[in-house]
Amino acid sequence: MDPSLVILDGPVGTELARRGVPTPLPLWSATAIETAPDVLAAVHRAHSEAGATVHTANTFRTAPYSLAKAGREADAPQLTARAIAIARGAVFPGHRIAGCLAPLEDCYSPHRSPPPPVAERAHTAMARLLADGGCDLILCETFPHPGEALIAVRAAVATGLPVWLALTPGPTGDLLGDDAIVACARSAIAAGAAAVLVNCGRPARLTTAIGALHSAGVPTGGYGNVGEPCSQQGWRSEGDSAPAAYAEAVAGWIHLGARIVGGCCGTTPEHIAALARLSSEGPPGP
Repeated sequence: MDPSLVILDGPVGTELARRGVPTPLPLWSATAIETAPDVLAAVHRAHSEAGATVHTANTFRTAPYSLAKAGREADAPQLTARAIAIARGAVFPGHRIAGCLAPLEDCYSPHRSPPPPVAERAHTAMARLLADGGCDLILCETFPHPGEALIAVRAAVATGLPVWLALTPGPTGDLLGDDAIVACARSAIAAGAAAVLVNCGRPARLTTAIGALHSAGVPTGGYGNVGEPCSQQGWRSEGDSAPAAYAEAVAGWIHLGARIVGGCCGTTPEHIAALARLSSEGPPGP
């Protein structure tokens, strides 16, 4: 196995929906922490068995800022810690748990990002909950707004835990251009992030961003969406060949210098297993 390649898990939200668990707004996947903890654990376990070694806890919407929309701000510490514990208990010993620090508003709506003072207070509070909850690293995940992304990175770095940032160009690839991604990545690395990834976009779009990040000397990787948007599940994969096709795209990222790879919306444990096979085969040749 290539020891320098890290396999991330796949998504929680669309996988819960695929398994029949409702994920209504505003709490989205966080609802399952209380309503379907066994299914949530099964999702984490399936990704572990598929070959992922870093698992993102279901904390995307357990921040006080998010829970306040449901009148449950006070439940943030308990739900965050419970999400981390569910992940920890489901995966193989020695695997790492990433606490997810998400944008405060919709991932595809950078214009809705709160003013910096609000974002600083909110991300600082959530980063502390993640650290107190016992995660191994913090993943600032699916940020479309460079300013808010850097606020989140600084808050996460202040906990003393390793920090990864994942930026999203969005479903049509135009929320962030490659120049903006590289500029934000350089600032994030200067602020203490260990790696900058791209996620939650189509694989072909992520390819150009990963190439640009590697050329800029940024430790990088990615995890993309597959299939098409779906009103019931958010995204759905298409056909039995989807895992192989996705793995082929990810092999291209590895050739471009990606060292951290996984799956985002619409991918399944079968997609992660296909990536783990890439890892066991070593990086592709020229």
